[in-house]
Formats: sequence, C-alpha cells, structure tokens
Amino acid sequence: MNYLSVENISKSYGEKVLFQDISFGINKDQKIAFIAKNGTGKTTILNILVGNDSPDDGQVVSRKGLHIAYLAQTDQLNSEQTIEEAIFNSDNKALKIIHEYENALKNPEDAEAYQKAFELMEQHHAWDFETQFKQILFKLKLEDISLKVGDLSGGQRKRLSLAIILINKPDLLILDEPTNHLDLEMIEWLENYFKKEKITLFMVTHDRYFLERVCNEIIELDQGKLHSYKGNYSYYLEKKEERLAIEQTTVNKAKNLFKKELDWMRRQPKARTTKSKSRIDDFYHIKEQASQRRQDHKVQLEINMERLGSKILEMHNTSKSYDEKLVLDKFDYVFKRGERIGIIGKNGTGKSTFLNIITGNIPVDSGKVVVGETIKFGYYTQKGIYVKEGQKVIEVIKEFGEYIPLTKGRKISAGHLLERFLFDRKKQYDYVEKLSGGELKRLYLCTVLIQNPNFLILDEPTNDLDILTLNVLENFLLDYPGNLLVVSHDRYFMDKIVDHLFVFEEKGVIHDFPGNYSDYRVYEDSQPKEIIIEKKIEKNTVPSSKEKLSYQEKNEFKQLEKEITKLEKEKMIIETQFANNEIESEKINEISQRLQLIIDGITTKEGRWLELSMKMEA
Repeated sequence: MNYLSVENISKSYGEKVLFQDISFGINKDQKIAFIAKNGTGKTTILNILVGNDSPDDGQVVSRKGLHIAYLAQTDQLNSEQTIEEAIFNSDNKALKIIHEYENALKNPEDAEAYQKAFELMEQHHAWDFETQFKQILFKLKLEDISLKVGDLSGGQRKRLSLAIILINKPDLLILDEPTNHLDLEMIEWLENYFKKEKITLFMVTHDRYFLERVCNEIIELDQGKLHSYKGNYSYYLEKKEERLAIEQTTVNKAKNLFKKELDWMRRQPKARTTKSKSRIDDFYHIKEQASQRRQDHKVQLEINMERLGSKILEMHNTSKSYDEKLVLDKFDYVFKRGERIGIIGKNGTGKSTFLNIITGNIPVDSGKVVVGETIKFGYYTQKGIYVKEGQKVIEVIKEFGEYIPLTKGRKISAGHLLERFLFDRKKQYDYVEKLSGGELKRLYLCTVLIQNPNFLILDEPTNDLDILTLNVLENFLLDYPGNLLVVSHDRYFMDKIVDHLFVFEEKGVIHDFPGNYSDYRVYEDSQPKEIIIEKKIEKNTVPSSKEKLSYQEKNEFKQLEKEITKLEKEKMIIETQFANNEIESEKINEISQRLQLIIDGITTKEGRWLELSMKMEA
C-alpha cells in the first residue's frame, strides 16, 4: 500500500541547487533510511514531505487521511506546558481516555467519575495502550511528568518529542537524526522497538548500527541522482561499490569511443547528410558521458602534532559533586602514551564533567589532576563552534593565521586547508550562519585539528556529520599517534577507534573495561539475567508504607518477578545453544519459535511489572 509519493521535486536557494527532479515512494511497513552528504538538502526534503516547506517544482502526494509524525532536530514543544500536558495534548482517543482515568485516580472520593473512567478503559481496551506508553516514558527517562517543558534540557526535550510521537502511533514516522541526545541504553531500546513494531519509517541518521539493524531499504542522493537499495547498511555498502565500478567502466568505454568519434568529427566536411547529423547528436551525448567525473574529494586531515613526553595525564583520588549528586568518586588513573579510550554511560552520569575536569575548565572538589608539560589538548565540545555575526567561513580559519603549519615543515594557506575539509572556493565565502548543521561541525573539527593537539578529546563528534565524513574521520583517528578520549553514542564509531572503555555508572563509579563497545555488550549480555532483574526491582521498589497495591496485586507482583527470572534463564540457555551450534538442524525452527514466545512473554510481563511498580510509587 502506497502511503506517499514524491514526484519530480526540485529545490534551490538563490544560485545554489540542492536537488532536481527527485522522485520516490514510501509504502506501508517500509523502514527507509535517506543518505546524502551534508549540505545537499536532507532536512529540506524531510520538511517538504511533512508540508513545512514546498518544492520549487514537482509535488508530494500522500494517501488521504494519512497520519504523519515528524521528529525534527528542533522541537516545537510549548515551554509553558508540563510533560503530562504535552503528552496528553493530542487527538488520540485512547490517550484522552487514559488521561480521564489518571485524573479519576487522583480523586478517589468521586466514585462515579472513577467508575465511568474505568468502564471507558475496559470498553476501548486501553489497558495495553496505557502499559505501552508508560514503558516508553520509563525507557526515555521521563517518569516525572509534572516537570515543565521549559525547565528541561535539550536532550530531555528531544526525548519528550520522541515519546509523544511513539505514543501516538502515526501511520508514517519521519525522523531527523533520532539517536542524537539519547544515551546508548535508550538507543538500543529504540532500535529494538522499531525492529519489532509494525511501523513505517523514513529517516535520516548517521548511526550505522541503527541502519544495519532497523532499515530494510536505503535511498541515497549521490551526485544529484537517487539510488535505491532494498536491504540494510551492509547490503547498501556492497551494492554501492558494485554500482560505482559499473559507472567507472561505462565512463571508460565512453572515453574510448569519444576519442574515435572526435577523430571522425574533425575529418567531416561542413555539408552533412541526415545520417551524419544523427551521429553528430550521438557524439555530444558520448562527450557528456566521457566527461563525467565523481566529486568524491576526501577530507585530508594532516596535523603537525607536538611530541608527547613521558608524563601524559594523571588523576589522583579525584572527586566531584554537584549539591548532593556525586559524579566522580576518588578516581585514580595514569594515562599512558597513545591510549585510545572511549567513554560510555547514561545521560547525567558526569561524562562531560569528566572531560571539563581534565581540560581544567572545572575544578575538582578533592584530589589532583596532573597534566604533562608537553600535552596540548584539542577539545571538541558539544557546544560546537562560536559563530560571529557576519563572519565568513574563510575568516574563521584565518584567525589561526593566513598559513597553517603541516608535518615535515610544510605549510598550507587557509583557503587550501578549507578545500581539504570539503569547502570549495565558493563555499569559503559563505556566511557561517548559512552552513548546515553538518557543515558547521566539519568547520569546527577543522579549527580543533589545525591547532595540532597531541591529546584529542571529542565529546559526541559524530552528531550531524554525514556518513562519508564519518568514514574519513575514523580513518584519520586510526592513524592519529596522540592520545584519544572520546564520548560517543555511535557504537560503530566507538568499535572502530577505541581500545578500551571508561564505563560511567551512578554515584561517581567508573569502570575500566578492556575492549570496545561490542565487547562490552557481549560481556553485559553474558551476565546472569536474574542479577539484572534484581537490580531493577531494588531500584524501583519503594517502602511498603507507600504501597498502593491490593493484596491480589502484591501477590501478582511477586509472582511476576519469579516468572521473569525463569524466562530470562531459559532465554539465555537457548541463545547460548544457538551461539555454540548445539541445536540439531531439524529442531532449529521449533526452538526459534519457542525463543520468540519467551521474548514476547518477557516483554508482556515486564510491562505489567513496570505498571505495578509505578502504581506503588504513585
């Protein structure tokens, strides 16, 4: 079933042509990723799809009554509302019924209103919907729905926007970088949610594991043309390589034919027959094919790094708290030369604070931080580049000098350096405020690297960078000889460039894990599941004096704990059997079905367990 058709749309801003004659369709249950370089109009296309912008030519036709939801990079939330008001400010009938029921629970003395709300919940089968939406709020860390939107951080607002969209269950969900501002735990939950839900997606994302595990089609805008790949990210990489090889063969053949036809053209007399005129027309078509050249310039990163001494960085018994919140508890570590460390942990566990302590921007409460004499930090922060009004791109680089030193005593002009960072001569004289989000990040990265740091600190460097730039940055970092410290939720990026991890947990605890992110996930998944369940229960259970469960519900709550633990054990046994190839081939299908039933059972029971635990806390 076709949901939406894009028919020959084009868009320009002044002389800059973003795209021309773009056509594609979105069908029910498709999960499509849209890939293109920064600055080629990805966000513009998303805005055209949802009606926030219009094409210069062409049209977008959607199915009558289609419910489209859009997660933009900038939210449209009302800062005066509470989280609760923002969620229930919807035409969703089930949500309105749940809201009435929630209000009735707050006024138990009005028995008639409670009975009416209860009957509506029964009549519209809203209990499952209520469980699902509370699960979404719980997973996105939005349990306190009394908070005002205006008091939320940027990350919390992004999560609230995402929660509202997921709760309302649109027919078509359009997402612009959905994993930005989510921690790794939330990203993995969202990934699993999209995998199992029957939902239609069209999204822009740089998260390559997300592309690999969620999407079943990838559309790429490359050199002004659309290419569709019916598969995930691995399939896309394979088929794109094949396409480029075929294109190059076609160009090479055209070049050989062009030489032959050019010789013929030079030998022809002025008076030509109809037949020769036809050949002349073909000549110009061949000439166009032979002249095709891909604009795949690569970012060339080359720095004149300061020599690293014997002492790099030492942290001795360092502690830091904010009010009563402990973010660093007596942390000790001596950094070795050339270490490549990734930092992971939930939002709010102190990752950015840790980086600011290292660079001296925030003092410690106790202990000391000793920085080696030869250390020169390069700090890429989440705040990004400071944009001066009326400043042009080239003027940003010229603040560091007309000529920038490179390795082996060489130097390069500011203009040539920008060309290496994919800013052509025309783009260099654009105003900085006109750059796309990804172009701004690329310019900021340039300003950090040209200062020749030997200890590079990157705080969420992959946000808003296109996949092509990410690949180049990764290749540069693999060859980077200095120390590297990276905070990132991009699992693919972390797997590629770090050797071990600092895992930030609550109450200032930091674990040093010897391996990359995938190694860490394997380790975590190998831990006995009953321990994880016990931690959940311990965290969410409140003293019995606050409990509002009936006697029957208390028994159900205890029984659920036992059943979940039992199912988790069985799931782990089956998964281990699959991993070790211990299952006979004729039983694989049967055991796979059993595993799916177990997973579904765990999801249902955890949902009910969560519902009861939240009722206890009410």
